[in-house]
Amino acid sequence: MNLAPADLAAMDRALALAAAAGEVGDVPVGAVVTDAAGSVIGEGRNLREVEHDPTAHAEIVALRAAAAATGSWNLEGCTLVVTLEPCLMCAGAVLQSRIGRLVFGAWDDKAGAAGSMYDVVRDRRLPYRAEVVAGVREDEASALLRAFFDARR
Repeated sequence: MNLAPADLAAMDRALALAAAAGEVGDVPVGAVVTDAAGSVIGEGRNLREVEHDPTAHAEIVALRAAAAATGSWNLEGCTLVVTLEPCLMCAGAVLQSRIGRLVFGAWDDKAGAAGSMYDVVRDRRLPYRAEVVAGVREDEASALLRAFFDARR
């Protein structure tokens, strides 16, 4: 596994953001974008319920914050750290933003697009691909999701 200390620190923050999302009724997913030096330049959590916005996934919120912080949509050389494998929309956003690395925790066997259901971010037919590091703190990320959905059943 190709992990840097900054990836683990970013995952700590992403897990805290995920927990905060769950506390207000959003699916507990958190995301952090770091630059090439490992500094946090954007973060987000699911805000779909809070903002009534179907595109307010943690990854999209974090990518928008990183783009605003850098003054550019092009986030080449940056890393997106997220607690859950990105969906198709978010995988597309990873590619459109030119994120170089994607680090995620829990797999999403129902809607994941970074290696489980689909593998959009590494599809050789596309002009841009991202390196993927999967399963980082997977147990903790999965536990947050499981507790959230168990409470709603």
